Order: sequence, then C-alpha cells, then structure tokens
Amino acid sequence: MKLTDLDVFIVGNPPPRTGGRYFIFVKLTTACGIVGYGEIYAASFGPKVIEAATRDVFARHFEGADPHKIEHLYRLTYGSGYQARPDPTLMGVFSGLEIACWDIVGKAADQPVYNLLGGKTRDRVRTYTYLYPGEGADAHDTGPDSVYSNPDTAAERALHYVDQGFTGVKFDPAGAYTVYDGRQPDLEALERSELFCKRIREAVGTRADLLFGTHGQFTVSGAKRMARRLEAYEPLWFEEPTAAEMPEEMAEVASYTCVPIATGERLTTKYEFARVLDARAASILQPALGRVGGLLETKKISAMAETRYAVMAPHLYAGPIVGAANVQLATSIPNFLILESIERWEGFHAKILKSPMPWEDGYVIPPTAPGIGVELDEEVARAHPYEGDDLHLGMAPDALTP
Repeated sequence: MKLTDLDVFIVGNPPPRTGGRYFIFVKLTTACGIVGYGEIYAASFGPKVIEAATRDVFARHFEGADPHKIEHLYRLTYGSGYQARPDPTLMGVFSGLEIACWDIVGKAADQPVYNLLGGKTRDRVRTYTYLYPGEGADAHDTGPDSVYSNPDTAAERALHYVDQGFTGVKFDPAGAYTVYDGRQPDLEALERSELFCKRIREAVGTRADLLFGTHGQFTVSGAKRMARRLEAYEPLWFEEPTAAEMPEEMAEVASYTCVPIATGERLTTKYEFARVLDARAASILQPALGRVGGLLETKKISAMAETRYAVMAPHLYAGPIVGAANVQLATSIPNFLILESIERWEGFHAKILKSPMPWEDGYVIPPTAPGIGVELDEEVARAHPYEGDDLHLGMAPDALTP
C-alpha cells in the first residue's frame, strides 16, 4: 500500500465560529483508492503557509510511503533538516497527516482505530463544553452581559448545558490573554473569577464539574492568589495557570493548591509532556491531537501519564476531525478523564461531516465504522473556503496599555 495523493481543505468556520475561525483538513489517498482524513491544528502562521508546509512534508516524507509505517514517518518528519526537537508547526502538520494515515489503516483492516490501539476501555466517552453564548450570538462577543463577562449569564448557560446532559462545563473569566502574559491578576479579575465559580456552582449544584480555564496568564504568585479564591468551589481543574513553556514554575502552583492543575493544549510531543510529568506540574494532561503528534504519540503520552497516576483530557478547539481522533484515543486508554466537546457536535461541526458524531446525554458514543469513524463532506468543505488572513486564534497585544 502506498500514499499517492494529498488534498488540503482550508475551511472557513461560519458564525458563531465555535472551534476557531477556520479548520485545516487533509485528505490522503492510496494507490489502491483508500481515502483517509486528518486535521491540522497549527496556529502560529496563516493557513496558506500551513498548506504549503503540509505539501512540502507530504512530498518529502509521505508520498510513496506505506501509511502503516507511522513510527517511521514520525521519525522522518521529526528529524528533518536536523530538527529533532518539539516544533508546534511541524508537528501540527505531521499530526494531520498521521491521523489520515490511521484512518486509512483502520479502513484497510475494517476496524475502528481504537481497536488497533488496544481496544475499547469504555462504551461511552464523557464530554464537557465551554460556556458559549446562546443561539444567534457571536461566539467571540465579550460585552458586559456576555457569557464571558457576566457571571449570571454564565450561570444560566451552565444550567442550560447541564440540562442537556453535560457533567462538566468550562469557563475562563479572568480576562483576555495577551502577548505580555504572565501577569498578576488585578483585584477585579480575582473577584470576577470567584463570582463566576460561586454563581455557576449555585446554578448546577453537584450535577456538573466546574472547569476553570485560563491561558497561561499568570505569574506563579498570581496563580496562587487565584487558586486560593477557587478552592471553596471544588473545581475539577485550574487550567494552565502559568505559561506552558516552564512547567517547573507551574509545579509551584500545583504544590500550593488542592485544585488539580491541567495543561497541555500548547505542548507538542512526548518530550514536552515528559517535562510536565517530571516536574509534577499537572495531574491532568490536555494534548491537542492535531498538534501534539497525532494518535500514536498521544497514546505514548497517556502511557507515560499512567505511570504517574495522571489522567488524560484531550483538548479541542478545532474541527470535528481532530474531535473524532480524540474519541478514538479516549475510547482506548485506561486513564481517560473527560473529553472536550464543542457543545453537542451540532451546527457546522455536524454539517461538515457526512454523518454527525453520535452524542447522547453528555457522552459521545464511539463510532463502530472503520478508521476514525467519520467522513469529511468535501462538497461542504469546498463551499466554505476561508477568505480572511487572521490566525486561528488571536491575542490582545495591548491589554496592559493604560
């Protein structure tokens, strides 16, 4: 079996744009006609640059290769150009191609990928969602009455999701993340964050876990001050309290608070996660499968985590192909905690697939179809090209300006 063709789809995500401004899907085809789909989560450059990089990596390492040789393809890509170190863009490109290879391998074997990764450890996969605005509102609205700014609005939305079946809701009320993080949270941010926890806990009681999100925004001392405010409300985790680049510093926060620390969406490869585990910086790991190195690399990370009694909570702020890969992994690992879901896999996340991901009462039901379990609707993908030049996510460059 040999890989012969690559297609790349840069798909604009229409309003409310949950999951980002665009998705980058890849399609690999073998000489015998088997098709596999993957998705790249690489956000440091514009999507056209990522497409060019993907075509380069495919031509250098994947074209003509056997898609079963995933370990070999990883080493070729990881070490290219005397690189051989974690690189989020290179590994994002590799991740999308790797997921597509697994899709092909599963289809060739007539098995879902989870059966090739050790088989099922569960029949359903627990999910959580961010608190997003109600129907018709922009997912990026940060006005004073928005779900991101107003604790009462957030509590209403949390109860809405819990009534749908979710047993976990995530929110990040500490303020915009900036190019100048980490910083000390001001008193307003501390008060607002605590009030979010209080109002949401009052609304949902013990029906759902509270997942407190930040984006590496704080200094160690600032994160400790925030953690002390959160403890009374028993959140399941305090996410990325300090920047991911220095897990040794995050470990100080982990040793200070009883709230579990979660991190990993910005990390790539087993090597960066090994530093987190060695430092005891977090007990909940959140790899993004479209960036970290794909399914096999994440399976290795989950095994490393298992030896430290750490658990896995795959991250998702991308499209449903990465989401489908997350489900395959979560179904197969013993130390799975909870999976990020973008609401109930509805709207455009369902439309872009030929069949939507099955979701029932807070859980994804692992697909039984061979491969990653879903198929990209190429007609829909081509009908929604991304026309902008913004990055997938933005940061506030001047949030600290008076």
